[in-house]
Amino acid sequence: MPASEPAIDRTHVTRRLVAAIREAGSLACSFGRPIKSWTKGKDSPVTEADIAVDRLLRERLTGEFPSFGWLSEESEDDLGRLHVRHVWIVDPIDGTRAFLNGRTDWSISVALVEDGRPIVGSLFAPNEGELFVATAGKGATCNGIPLRATPGDALEGARIAGPRRILDQLVALDTGIVAEPRIHSLALRLARVAQGRVDAAFVAGGSRDWDLAAADLLVHEARGVLTTLSGSVLAYNRPEAGHGTLLAAGRPRHRAATDLLRERSIKLG
Repeated sequence: MPASEPAIDRTHVTRRLVAAIREAGSLACSFGRPIKSWTKGKDSPVTEADIAVDRLLRERLTGEFPSFGWLSEESEDDLGRLHVRHVWIVDPIDGTRAFLNGRTDWSISVALVEDGRPIVGSLFAPNEGELFVATAGKGATCNGIPLRATPGDALEGARIAGPRRILDQLVALDTGIVAEPRIHSLALRLARVAQGRVDAAFVAGGSRDWDLAAADLLVHEARGVLTTLSGSVLAYNRPEAGHGTLLAAGRPRHRAATDLLRERSIKLG
């Protein structure tokens, strides 16, 4: 570590992050209906709540830690982030369509990345009443309860979440997997793996750093793994924030699933 950059007090960072993400959740829930919204890119909804939550988190987190970089779905990308060791990676509202439609399965996702990997992360689903927190090397919790991905390597009866086109391919293999109903927040889908509520989750290609970073840490700290289908751990805060097809599960089941895909020559990308 450069002498000019002091060590990070992860306990303090976690405490400040949790306070900020709780405040952000209250702000998001304060918006009544109808809510102003518009579309960006090809077909990605944005609401005034997304922008307000992004602004609040940026004020709280960069105000507290001014040397840290910033990468958020709802902020213009400042490539200066590539030249600092610590970067906040933020999705102000993950699952904006769910938020717009009055569903509860949306979340706020924030991680602090150090040298390309998350070291502190929190995921808050206020309408589900769930606050997930993880610190590298210290485990992961939901509402203070320690998390563990489900053990074992069996695919028969395994509850698997993910895009319908991927689940349909897996069901067609006649392995006995159970396709879970859609979870609209991608980050929350992965958190369900850490929580043991699903046994594995697939992510289609095209996800971005802000969809993944906090949930990635949750899964790994819950004794699971989130990787590419070839087994590579993800790197964050690169010039391009996109990722390919991914799989999250406890380690034995992750290995069994990737072995199956390779043996059957199934391509999900």
